[in-house]
Amino acid sequence: MAKDDGAFLTIGELARELGVAQHILRYWETRFPQLRPLQRSGNRRYYRPADVELARRIHRLLNEEGFTVPGAQRALAGVRKAASAPSTPEADAAQPAERLMQAPPPAASDGRPSPTRTAMDDLFSGAGVDRPIRPPAPASPDISTVIARLRVIRNNLEEALNPGRAACR
Repeated sequence: MAKDDGAFLTIGELARELGVAQHILRYWETRFPQLRPLQRSGNRRYYRPADVELARRIHRLLNEEGFTVPGAQRALAGVRKAASAPSTPEADAAQPAERLMQAPPPAASDGRPSPTRTAMDDLFSGAGVDRPIRPPAPASPDISTVIARLRVIRNNLEEALNPGRAACR
């Protein structure tokens, strides 16, 4: 018999629903202060509907979107701040401009990307734990930009694997 949507869930029921072990939920309680289930006698945990929704959001960030735990903490803190801040037309109009400023630099005339660092460079170097582990898919990449980036990645790999040899390409 299934429970109603508003019913409290035990740790076992929530773990089965999310497809994670119970100790993972206990670990999340130590890392995400927002996740605080009720604890009754014998330390039995009962997750309220708000706790269940938060656990689902944490699960999605960590296991589907590829965030690290510190990155998910920042994302949840940012979501909470963004939800509390009122939306203004000026802020909404500035968002597309900010996205354009984050676009990768154009390729040089010889087809190679410019030497400035991009978010992808930081991602592959391990910098920025608050970013997803998997890079987000670009909206509509230009094929020449993709080929140029792949050439740079290939050259970097060759240099890393063979430090004494210079890249021929």
